[in-house]
Amino acid sequence: MSVSVSREVARRVFASEFNTATHSFKESDDERAPNYILFPSGIRANRVFIVGTLTQLDNIGNDSEWWHGRISDPTGIFHIFSGQYQPNSTSVLRKLDPPTYVAVTGKPNIYSRDDDGVNVSIRPESVTEVDALTRDRWVAETAIQTLERISSFRETPDQYAEQAKIHYETDLTSHRDAALLALESLTEPL
Repeated sequence: MSVSVSREVARRVFASEFNTATHSFKESDDERAPNYILFPSGIRANRVFIVGTLTQLDNIGNDSEWWHGRISDPTGIFHIFSGQYQPNSTSVLRKLDPPTYVAVTGKPNIYSRDDDGVNVSIRPESVTEVDALTRDRWVAETAIQTLERISSFRETPDQYAEQAKIHYETDLTSHRDAALLALESLTEPL
């Protein structure tokens, strides 16, 4: 008998909100329990799905490949890091030539810095080169989901929205504005 393990849904989030995340948590003490990042709009994510323009790609490894990529969406920049433990993503990144559109599914990470700040990045599970239409559809759907989360956060907050209220400034105007600007950035209606 095989046991099927379902993966967490990869959440769509814009760079502007992703980069403001500072709180991570586990929902149990089990050592194999997933790590979640709590976003200011009140969702938790163990995995994220992003699409944008790969604008920079550098092999920053000394002894082995360790790729750092910058991916731009209409609201900001995501940072991805891929190495020997992400062989599929590393293999794809090695062949890409920026600028190009990419879709990335991966694990979000928060790292504390010495100056009490944090860095957030994505460890990619998959990287796929995509076209402009795919990127525009992602922008439109991510904007809709962001606006729906903000509305739900205000009208019927769940436990994660309540946690977000504790950990973040609860004025989500900047995230709403970023989603609206992202929609306006689309050159063709979908």
